[in-house]
Amino acid sequence: MTITDLPRFIFIVGAPRCGTTALAAYLKAHPRICFPLVKEPHFFLQHDTRGLDAAALRSLVEREYLDRFYAECGPGRDTGVDGSVSYLYAPDHLLPALSLWPDAKFVIALRDPMTMLPSLHARLKYTGDETIATFADAWAAIPDRIAGRRIPRSCLEPRWLRYDEAGRFGTHVELFFEIIGRERCFVSLFDDLAADPERQYRALCEFAGLEPFAGTNFAPRRESRGFRYGWLQRLLKRPPGFARDYLAGKQFAQRERSLDKPTRDDKVSEKIFSLRKRLLRWNRIPLPKRPIPMAVQVDIRARLKPEIDRLGTLLGRNLSHWLEVRDGRLG
Repeated sequence: MTITDLPRFIFIVGAPRCGTTALAAYLKAHPRICFPLVKEPHFFLQHDTRGLDAAALRSLVEREYLDRFYAECGPGRDTGVDGSVSYLYAPDHLLPALSLWPDAKFVIALRDPMTMLPSLHARLKYTGDETIATFADAWAAIPDRIAGRRIPRSCLEPRWLRYDEAGRFGTHVELFFEIIGRERCFVSLFDDLAADPERQYRALCEFAGLEPFAGTNFAPRRESRGFRYGWLQRLLKRPPGFARDYLAGKQFAQRERSLDKPTRDDKVSEKIFSLRKRLLRWNRIPLPKRPIPMAVQVDIRARLKPEIDRLGTLLGRNLSHWLEVRDGRLG
């Protein structure tokens, strides 16, 4: 696939657990959208393309990005979507993408950190990247994570475990605006998305130059999930290298496999993936809700209130209800 086959792009770069899955699903249903085989390719972070000349950049992106993740798009789908939330924290890595798609649009999804951070912790446990059982203990482990300690071997990206850094919205959004350009960005607050998802979708389509698709499903997205056995969850979600070809899911396999090598026998692959899916379903349980200790809430507010004030000024929005400390708040 070439750049001219997919001349438009929308990057959903917002913070994790802020409605990015819902926004991606709304766009995925649109007949003009070419959605990747992997929702979050993280390509421009995995491949630092900033030093490449124009020809080398185009060749690498067409081969390792478009061919790997977008090759199955049908006719009429002229707008690619990349839902890699990690790009919010490294906007300079997107400059090569902007040189290839000068009219690219960027969606920044944000949410009250007091609810986003425990949700992020739960998600990282589910994906096998986090092993600390409670959010309070994971928050307390931040100094160790800064020093490179207590990083699970199964964690794909240690920066994901920096919960304090994930909530520095004012700093990250301001830098993103500075590097990418405010006019290229659509900011979606979880408050607005939860209150009226259809209205938020229509605003996003208008920003992106798309006609809203009447068949879009605005049903609520799934909640965070828990699991019975952490070791089994990590084995299936983040298998060790020697078992990766057999236990990794289709999305992980698509991200990692060499395009020059043939894929595994489809029948064998389907049996393995089917068994893996059944085991994941069996291991899945409703996520237990645990109160966030008041001391942790107070610490989050103390660290992040200047960031939220800064974000409110950037957006011209009153976000004073964010970071409220409440007795009985659940994580």
